[in-house]
Amino acid sequence: MKILFTSVGRRVELIQAFHKAADELKIDLVILGADITNTAPALQFCDEQKIVCRIPDKDYIPQLLEICEKEKVDCLIPTIDTDLLVLAENKDKFEKVGTKVLISASEKIRICRDKNYTADYFISLGLKSPLPVNSIEKYQKKLETGEMRFPAFIKPKDGSSSINAYRVNNLSDLKIYADKIKDYIIQPFISGKEYTIDIFCDYNGNPVFITPRERIAVRAGEVLQTKITQDDTMIAEMLKLIADYKPCGQITVQLIHDDVTGDNYYIEINPRFGGGAPLSIKAGADSAKAVLRMLNGEVIEYSEKAARDGAIYSRFDQSVCVNEV
Repeated sequence: MKILFTSVGRRVELIQAFHKAADELKIDLVILGADITNTAPALQFCDEQKIVCRIPDKDYIPQLLEICEKEKVDCLIPTIDTDLLVLAENKDKFEKVGTKVLISASEKIRICRDKNYTADYFISLGLKSPLPVNSIEKYQKKLETGEMRFPAFIKPKDGSSSINAYRVNNLSDLKIYADKIKDYIIQPFISGKEYTIDIFCDYNGNPVFITPRERIAVRAGEVLQTKITQDDTMIAEMLKLIADYKPCGQITVQLIHDDVTGDNYYIEINPRFGGGAPLSIKAGADSAKAVLRMLNGEVIEYSEKAARDGAIYSRFDQSVCVNEV
C-alpha cells in the first residue's frame, strides 16, 4: 500500500501515526512525502522523498499525477490549506490513475477558504457564528447601530495558522491592521475557551470519529497542549454539519465556547488533517488506522467517543539532521 502526503513540511507526528497504524494492522505501507525542499523535517520520516514545484505553479498537478501513476499510489492526503482547492478540482484526474484523494468536494472547500462564506454556512445549519464584515466602513456603521462592538477580531479572509489574525480594542487600531492585511474580515471578539473538533468520515461522508478537544495552549495557530473533551452538545452539532458537508476523510472545526452565554460560536473549518490531529489519534480516535482499513476495502462504522475523555497531551519540539556533511 502506498500513500502520498503533499506539502508534508513539519507533519512528523502525522507520518509517525500512519507508520504505527500500519505496523499494528500488519500492512506493508510505503509513505511518500512531497515538498518543495528536501530539508522539510517530515520528509526524513517518509519512506520516499519527492521534490515538487510550488502549489501555484502550472506543473504542480502534472508532477503529482506523474508520481501517483509511476509509483502506483493508492491514496493522496493533503496537509495544508493552500493545497486543498487545486487538489479538489483535480480529484477526478487522480482517480483515473488509480489514486484516491482524501479531500472533500470543491464547493465545500470554497466555503472553508473564504471566511465570509464560512460564518453564513454555520448559520445556515442552525449553528452560531460571529458574523463578519469585510470593510472598516461597514463595521463602523454596525458599531453605531449597536450590531457590532469592541473588542473585535480581524484576520485574512483566506488565512490559516492564525497568521495576521489580531484582537483589536478600538477603531484606530482596527484601521492600522486593515491597512496591513488588505483582504480581511472583521468579527466581534468572542471571549471563552477555544476548542478544536477533529472529525473523520469515510469516502461517502459518513462519520467515523468526532473528537472535541480544548485548546489549552497554542503557538502560531497550532496547539501545544490539548484536553480531550467529549462534549455531547458539540458532538450533536457536528453531526448536523457532517450530514450536510459530507466530509471525505479528516476535517477540523474550530469554535469558542462563550463564557457569558454558554453558546458555541463556530469560527472555522479546515478540511484536512489539522496540526493537532495526531493527538486525537493517540487518544483512541485512530483516523490513520481508519484510512488504511478503508483502503483495504473495509466498511468503517461510527465509533462514538472513541478518544479517551479527559486525556491531556502536551507537544514539544525535536530536531532531525537533514543533510550530513
